[in-house]
Formats: sequence, structure tokens, C-alpha cells
Amino acid sequence: MNRRIFLRHAVAAATVATATPLALLSQDSPPAHAGPIRATLTIDDSKSLVKVPADFIGLSYESAQLANPAFFSAANTALIALFRQLTTDGVLRLGGGTSEFTAFTTREPSGPPPFDAVGPDTSKNVKADTPITPESLRNLRAFLDAANWRCLYGLNLGRGSLARAAEEAAYVDKILGPRLIAFQLGNEPDAWRNRYRPASWSYADYWKEWSVAHAAIVARVPSARFAGPDVSNKMAYVTGFAEDVKKNPSGVVLLTSHYYAMGPAGAKGVTLDKLLSPDPKLERDLRIAMDAARTAEIPYRMSEGNSCWNGGQPGVSDTLASALWVADTMLEFASCGCAGVNLHGGGNGFYTPIAGSLAAGFTRRPEYFGIEFVKPFVNATLLQSALACSSDRIRAYAARHADAYRIAVINKTDQPAELQLPLRRARRQWLLAGPAIDATQGTVLRQSRAGALHDGILRVAPYSALLIEQ
Repeated sequence: MNRRIFLRHAVAAATVATATPLALLSQDSPPAHAGPIRATLTIDDSKSLVKVPADFIGLSYESAQLANPAFFSAANTALIALFRQLTTDGVLRLGGGTSEFTAFTTREPSGPPPFDAVGPDTSKNVKADTPITPESLRNLRAFLDAANWRCLYGLNLGRGSLARAAEEAAYVDKILGPRLIAFQLGNEPDAWRNRYRPASWSYADYWKEWSVAHAAIVARVPSARFAGPDVSNKMAYVTGFAEDVKKNPSGVVLLTSHYYAMGPAGAKGVTLDKLLSPDPKLERDLRIAMDAARTAEIPYRMSEGNSCWNGGQPGVSDTLASALWVADTMLEFASCGCAGVNLHGGGNGFYTPIAGSLAAGFTRRPEYFGIEFVKPFVNATLLQSALACSSDRIRAYAARHADAYRIAVINKTDQPAELQLPLRRARRQWLLAGPAIDATQGTVLRQSRAGALHDGILRVAPYSALLIEQ
């Protein structure tokens, strides 16, 4: 591949409403009335951005899910298989709003476990303390071993006692062992004001409490590692935490925060159109997070996030649009140097990548396929690129992996795209598509020989994403 590569987009008119599922999955024949929107992607393969870490892919679940010891267990082979299909080097984050409603106990419960049918997907459906026991932790370790994943573990700091948190940390550290990445102390502390803390609550107050909790846990687990501040959206907490960690080394190995594209579910303006549009807030917050990570000299990870907070928006968070959003958003995080992304889910929440229960079985929602689309970029080195295009809903990323080049194009418009490449052929391609942008069923990720590239022209269907490997 030349040092500088020029890719030309040509976008033609054809609405997804007139496209059949078969047409959306075909890359051969754009409509005869197609008229191109010209664009150019410039890639400088002499300038590497970052290597995507092996454990970049992750999922986030509510801590209360541990109240059912059978869920994260070696016996749940269906869920293990779905985890392993995403990656065999992933990160499971346990936390969320229910982490402030958990109560660790060494007394094994005698009654049936809660959430036997469907687990919690938000803290809205858990308002009573739920038990976490050593059995839950032993089963979690077996699940992680079987999936070959590791764990970020949230402790109850918002409502729980420090003595109980320290005891739980000791058990978690002993049982999870090398599967434990770090502890997170509390969930979204920037939202505790007028909830778990007084109206005057500030970052300074949080740091004081965090320091006391840190000391209590280290007293029980001297080798404990930590991640934080795990905030919802106030980036001043991230900046302040990074500065304090830099001045006070305390075993912090990850800087973390959350990102939701919109919300809450049910609010006006939570639409497909908004999800498909660029989010200026993401670009701003990512820049702040990465600057903070450089200050603290530790990696940054998006530990919880999704399309719409409070369980997701029906008809938006469970559609093909969410799969395209996932693919684009994860690659944007990767391009900025983020160490990983944990998409939140569980139960039958509209935004969950994996839905279902032990009783009913598990199914892949559209977001699952968006995560899979990103998988070929893991362990690849992203390259500097610039896209000149009249549509801000066409996104492109390029990477090098060993001697292969991988180019992903995400077309979030209702028109087909044509990219002129300086390549005559490609070895493989991955197509992410579905029947319609608002379809909740039928999203697929299909890998095949690179038939979408004809004489240097790459065709990308409306509302689809295509990844080719040279």
C-alpha cells in the first residue's frame, strides 16, 4: 500500500424503505438512478495512532445479577458461548446503579434466587438490597475461566458500610484471583448529590470519601488495584481524579467513566435520527478523558455506556441503527486511544447486546453484531486518516494488522456509497446489515470473500457497514 492512500466515495440515491432485505445484503447493484456524493478518505500509513488492546471488547452488567449465583456460572454454557464469540480476551464490568443496593453476606440464602427469570438491566427495577455471597463469587470465577474474560468489580460505596465493602473485597480478591482487574468504589458518584449525599456534594467530598474507602480496602487487601472514578458525565471528576491519583499513587490502574449517547428513555428527542447523528459531546469528553489519562499516566476505559440510558429506547436501542452506532462509537473510542469499551446490558433491556434468561435462553440483539464488527480491529494498529465528505453520517477507519490492511466504512445514510480504492482486490470482507434501519430483527454480520470490491470500487449499501481486508 502506498504511503498516502486516497479513497473516493460516491454515494447514490435510494431509500432504505424501498430496499428489500436481500437488496440490503447485496453489494452488487446500486439502483440505476443513483447519483454520487463524492468524498475522499486520506490515510497516512506512516503515522500510527494506537494499537487496539487485546481486551478492548467488554460488557457491563448490574451487580445485582450476582444475586442469582446460577447466572454467571460455568453451568451457563449458552451465555459463555456468546461471550466467547465476541472475544476470548474480554472484560466483564459488574457495577451499575444496583451496586449501591447490594449487600455482601457470607450466609448463603435459603430461598429461591431473585431475578431467576430475567436479570436487572438498570437500577430502576432494584430498590431493595440484594445478596452477594461467596457462592456467587465462586461461580463467577468459573464463568470467567470458561469464557477467558477478566472482571472490573464495583463495590457499594454510595449506601453501604466500609466494613462490608472491605470484607467483600477480600473475598473477591481471593476467589477471582488473576481474573480480577480492579475494584471500582461506587457507581456514578457525580450523581450522588441529593440522592445519597447532601446538595453540597462535590468532587472534593468524593475524593475524601474515596481515600477513606481505599484505605479500608487496602487494609484487608494490600495488593488491591483500583479503577475510577466511574462517573456518569461530569468530566471534572475524571480530571480531578487523574490529578489526585498522580499526586497520591494508590494502586489505580484504570481511569474510567460512562458514556450514553442520549437519554433518558422516553424523553423527547430520543430518536433514530439523533442516534445516527454525530455527538459533539463525545468528541469533547473523549479529549478530556484522554488528556486526564496522560496526566495520570494510566489507561482510560469507558466502563459503562450505551445508546440511551435507563434501559434503552424501544424502536431505537434495539434496531439496526444501534448496531451501526456501536460499530462507529467503539472505533471512535479506539482511535482516540481508549483502552476498552464496556457496553451495558442484561435482562431484556432494549439496549442490551445479549437478551434473555436462564429459563428462556439467550439471544443476540443488534448491538451484539456491532461489537462483532469491531472484532477484526482488536490487536490491529489504527492509522491516521481524514475523511472529506459532505455527509457526516459516513464514517471510515483504517488499520494495519501484520501485513494486512483493514478498512471499515459505516454508512448511516439512506443512500448507497461507492468508494474508489487504490486496491484491485481484497481477501475478505465483513458486512453488517439488516432489513431496515428500524428493524429489530434480521441484523446480521456476514463474512465472505471480498466480492464488494470490483475494479477498485467498493460498494456499501444504505444503512450498513462494510469492513474489507487487503
